[in-house]
Amino acid sequence: MTERAVEDLLRTLAPQVLGVLVRRHGQFYACEDAVQEALLAAATQWPAQGVPEHPRSWLVTVATRRLTDEWRSERARRDREVAVAVREPAYATAADEEPPAEDDTLKLLFLCCHPALTGSAQVALTLRAVGGLSTAEIARAYLVPEATMSQRIRRAKQRVEAAGARFVLPSPADRDDRLRAVLRVLYLIFNEGYTASSGDELHRAELTREAIRLARELRRLLPDDGEVAGLLALMLLTDSHRAARTGPGGELIPLAEQDRSRWDRAEIAAGVALVTEALTWSAPGPYQVQAAIAAVHAEAPSAAETDWPQIVALYRVLARIAPNPMVTLNQAAAVAMVDGPRAGLALLTSLDADDRTAGHHRLAAVRAHLLELAGERAAARAAYLAAARATTSRPEQRYLEVRAARLAADR
Repeated sequence: MTERAVEDLLRTLAPQVLGVLVRRHGQFYACEDAVQEALLAAATQWPAQGVPEHPRSWLVTVATRRLTDEWRSERARRDREVAVAVREPAYATAADEEPPAEDDTLKLLFLCCHPALTGSAQVALTLRAVGGLSTAEIARAYLVPEATMSQRIRRAKQRVEAAGARFVLPSPADRDDRLRAVLRVLYLIFNEGYTASSGDELHRAELTREAIRLARELRRLLPDDGEVAGLLALMLLTDSHRAARTGPGGELIPLAEQDRSRWDRAEIAAGVALVTEALTWSAPGPYQVQAAIAAVHAEAPSAAETDWPQIVALYRVLARIAPNPMVTLNQAAAVAMVDGPRAGLALLTSLDADDRTAGHHRLAAVRAHLLELAGERAAARAAYLAAARATTSRPEQRYLEVRAARLAADR
């Protein structure tokens, strides 16, 4: 089995193994650490020695031994906790000794997205506990020191335990709110991978790949939820453009200028089918509507042939059911394609006083684009340069600077 195949297997097994340990022993903090050590041991040994016959049992055994060793070093709790650990069977080879097949992934997702945690802590803990990524991998993806990410994850686990969170699915009264948090966390992970907020690379494929994998898993667990289907569809449709978004030197290529023959038609077909099917039986939610917008873009033969009136209509629906400044920003760009750049610029005016967007590089970038369409070259150039100064993504910064330089050269 290749190293990549081993990594994929381990990430699939990680939440299952953690679920087994937490159900037996409680103590999410200690169990999660033990599972990470078992995953590290497997990642080191399996590519060279081969995957064991029962890989999940192997991981449970190794993680349980790590727990036992840890508890033995804590003398004050030694007698009670070692006794519990020692009673556990050594799941090693026999098929009839496989751990129970109960899938705890959904419980873990809800636990990692506990309301006691900040958004960044939810993201980090989800990637580690459910995604099976190491602290070093998460730190690299988010361009922070490993020590910083380690502290963030440690504090997140402490807050979860301090909040008295139980390893059970939330009550029906709390489930919708918690599911929205889970969807938001997966969306944040995907977006950070698709357009990295900082650094020299536009994409972080490990994050988009993991977000899509987790969204597929959530779809498997909740097949009757339209918003889960909508989020997965949105990810697939967005990711379908990835190969065409950058040039040979890593430069950003905007949607209108992309070579659409490089778009992933399999992902487009899967995304369109998902959102079309979900909208036939589910009331439209924000992710479904965004997926429908992405589907219109994905199915257009060219930018000029895009059904912009339909996109504007869908943005009006989205603004009604989930109003936020980023929706208005995207709506303004679509309106400009139907009613002209002045109409789009008028929509942007309300965002200047909104703290969430007033200093955001995307507001300046969209304004620059619309000013350029309106023929106001000097104002557009100033806006492009303002956007370039505001972003911490080098590919975006280079693209914005190039746009500004072109306007200066065309004078």
